[in-house]
Amino acid sequence: MTQRLLLAALASSALLSPTPAQNEFVNWESPHVHPLELATDGAQLFAVNTPDNCLELFRVREAGLEQLAAIPVGLDPVSVRARNNHEVWVVNHVSDTISVIDLQSGNVIATLDTDDEPCDIVFAGTPRLAYVSCQQTNTVLAFNPRDLTAAPQRIAIDGQRPRAMAVSPDGREVYIAIFESGNATTVLGGGLDPAFAGTLAFPPNVVNDPTGPWGGVNPPPNSGTVFEPPLTPGLPLPPGSSLIVRRDAAGKWFDDNGGDWTEFVSGSKAPLSGRPVGWDLTDNDLAILDTQSGVVRYERGLMNICMALAVNPRNGDVTLVGTEATNEVRFEPNITGTFTRVMQARIRPIGPLLKGTATVTLADLNDHLDYSSSSIPQAQRDLSLGDPRGAVWADRGRRCYVTGMGSNNVIVINANGARIGKTPTIEVGEGPTGITFDGRHHRLYVLNKFEGSISLVSTASETELARVPFFDPEPTAIKAGRVHLYGTHENSGLGQISCASCHVDARFDRMAWDLGDPSGALKTLAGQNKGMNLPGLNTGFAPHHPMKGPMTTQTLQDIIGKEPLHWRGDRDGLEEFNGAFIGLQGDDDNLDPLEMQAFEDFLATLTFPPNPHREFDNSLPTDLPLPGHFSTGRFTPAGTPLPNGDAQRGLVLFRPPNLLDAGALACVTCHTTQTGMGADRTASGALFKKIAVGPNGEKHHALVSVDGSTQKAIKIPQLRSLYKKVGFDLTQSANSSGFGLLHDGSIDSLARFVEEPAFTLTSVQDTADLVALLLSFSGSDLPVGNNQVVQLTPKGPGSQDTHAAVGSQVTVIGTPSAATTAELASMLALADLDLVGLVVKGRVAGEARGYTYDSASDLFQSDRATETLDAATLLASAGPGSELTYTLVPEVSEQRIGIDRDADGWFDRDELDMGTDPADPGSQPGPSPIVAPPAATSL
Repeated sequence: MTQRLLLAALASSALLSPTPAQNEFVNWESPHVHPLELATDGAQLFAVNTPDNCLELFRVREAGLEQLAAIPVGLDPVSVRARNNHEVWVVNHVSDTISVIDLQSGNVIATLDTDDEPCDIVFAGTPRLAYVSCQQTNTVLAFNPRDLTAAPQRIAIDGQRPRAMAVSPDGREVYIAIFESGNATTVLGGGLDPAFAGTLAFPPNVVNDPTGPWGGVNPPPNSGTVFEPPLTPGLPLPPGSSLIVRRDAAGKWFDDNGGDWTEFVSGSKAPLSGRPVGWDLTDNDLAILDTQSGVVRYERGLMNICMALAVNPRNGDVTLVGTEATNEVRFEPNITGTFTRVMQARIRPIGPLLKGTATVTLADLNDHLDYSSSSIPQAQRDLSLGDPRGAVWADRGRRCYVTGMGSNNVIVINANGARIGKTPTIEVGEGPTGITFDGRHHRLYVLNKFEGSISLVSTASETELARVPFFDPEPTAIKAGRVHLYGTHENSGLGQISCASCHVDARFDRMAWDLGDPSGALKTLAGQNKGMNLPGLNTGFAPHHPMKGPMTTQTLQDIIGKEPLHWRGDRDGLEEFNGAFIGLQGDDDNLDPLEMQAFEDFLATLTFPPNPHREFDNSLPTDLPLPGHFSTGRFTPAGTPLPNGDAQRGLVLFRPPNLLDAGALACVTCHTTQTGMGADRTASGALFKKIAVGPNGEKHHALVSVDGSTQKAIKIPQLRSLYKKVGFDLTQSANSSGFGLLHDGSIDSLARFVEEPAFTLTSVQDTADLVALLLSFSGSDLPVGNNQVVQLTPKGPGSQDTHAAVGSQVTVIGTPSAATTAELASMLALADLDLVGLVVKGRVAGEARGYTYDSASDLFQSDRATETLDAATLLASAGPGSELTYTLVPEVSEQRIGIDRDADGWFDRDELDMGTDPADPGSQPGPSPIVAPPAATSL
């Protein structure tokens, strides 16, 4: 068909919808792990395009890079590795899959299911297997590339969030960085209000113990016998609180003032803190897997966020880069601008057949900083490396190059972590993550995540030679505001920290911080929603004291519109955090109103990913295994594994008529569905009525004074992150995390929380069912409350989360098996309900094609506007060389992901047919035609 005839056809037939709006892009803010790979023969470069759900292919030439193709994969690819010159494997973080790509056909030839949130992949061992890290399940899977139908071997990792991987030079050992490894800090209880002793039994107030290092003074002094800074005259006594302690190299536990708590943490008095005698915090940072024996051993005590790995080819030393926090130091004025270090660990592993331990050295990668001041001139800040995400060895193991995602630069270091570059830093694009070395051309390639580009860097001159962009569909709201989360040079006094230093990847660091300020002032609760005005919840409040004790880092996902913010609800809106840029990060200025609005607009895009505990149809599970969850002793002996849980029954226990607190309330009265937060409503007569928004549009979700802590005003917290906060369980002798639940992390486990005396459970099965519900809370689709006060189920805010089936994939080659046929039927059934979108990608008749399912017509709209297919016709076109991959996507994104890559209203194949670029919204044949879909056609 000529271009003129095709334009005429488009004028009288098919487009599904107008150009998508910005909110049709769903932002999970998935982290890059190994997003860039050079082919084994050096002829091609592979880069994951995370927001576009594809793998970008480039030909490597003497003059630079030539873009070849973009191959669709799963949702949010974060890592890529070449198996050989003909095959690459891509890790899809949200889809929970591996895409196996044949480079000759340029198509996905197989899709492998993984555990939840896969992160990285390496090929190692004899025979050579594919090892995949899965961070949510703390596992590594081993696939056989020669038999993709075989189930993978599953290897448990003792640590939270295994991510980056590397291989020893001989291929025998696999190294796995444990992302949220911790830093040997934990919390001792001290914030339990004695008035609630009959309803809350844990944690014990060990900080108050008169035999403790401070004789029971709570909070204890942080500088000799006093507070530093001094307490503001006239302030009431600060409330008692828990206390963070840190283990030193000798295994002793100290607070920030030298108080020795070892006896209360691991010694004979450990039961006074709720721990068994001999309790330990594993603090495993690097897992070393011997592929022959299957044995895993660990290196510990290196840093608390372990970000990237590289192996020196000259001597086999392992380079680990990441960050180390000083969260044991109390009070914001004492840690301004200095609370995070950017670190390198050099590990010389002892081989699996040898006795002994590894040799480890540590170095601060910002050796120009002495941390004696919270602020230095901007020119010196710009020398800093922030948020390191990639590392590669070059020059035969003499130089290592490290990327700073937050600082937009690359530094050069030697084996000991000392900088040896010709210039202090190499400036590249925005958000550099992946890095690889091209020895043939003496170049580095650096993937700039935040701007969608690759920097070419000369290793001879250590300068950026060129920057090659690729298509990035992220809307302006993400691109404009993201810098205020991650930018270390822009927003800190030393250039090495940002909001993301603690809110890592817009989530949390799995730790608590005591950011109170003795020199601060009380803050009133004027205008706040006190207990929704319900009797029993609307009294007992007190102003916010400036000394608040430890509080765990909260996720930034879906916080906009969920005000007030912070654990105590002591920030009316995001604007009230502006002072942290100076007060906490040490910057010279706060954000101006336009910058603050951009920051808020970015945060408003952050979305919770699919919940791994929900069923495929997003329903609550009825038989959920609960590995790692144990009884606390209320019904069965402490430490007994919980039975499988029925989350649907847990929901029944969570709602009326099942009441607690002497029959006055149900769990859902405070923790409303869909988020678990309190309602933005107040009881007025017989109804819960909406509260008018504040001057900056902020909401007024409920605070309570009866959570059992000495803090007399606490915002009712959301429950959607609970499944990511396990690992602290004091029925066990060793834990992988030192912080758990409640605002200070002092409640160790979900079972502990629901087995508190306040909750009227009658059996361990009740415990298991409630734990199953709490693990499955994110995902919405829970009963919506009503506004009748007598029902005790106020209507809560909606949740910005994702259907559990989103990301599910299956690749079809020829006639599908019975299992694949059933899976496809389930995918179509969900798409028919408009709960998700369904897209298909692959090669048909030698062309790369895309299709989107239209539930209204039961047809697949192709990427040519005049062509639609029924499901059977499309499926019949699959075969060797023409593999088709079906993927469930967010319902709002199906057209962009399936058939209109640049969302300009012109479908992808039509643009290619007419010579315009489907990856450039500014390149299109003409005005976008919006008309009715055509009748079905055949291939």
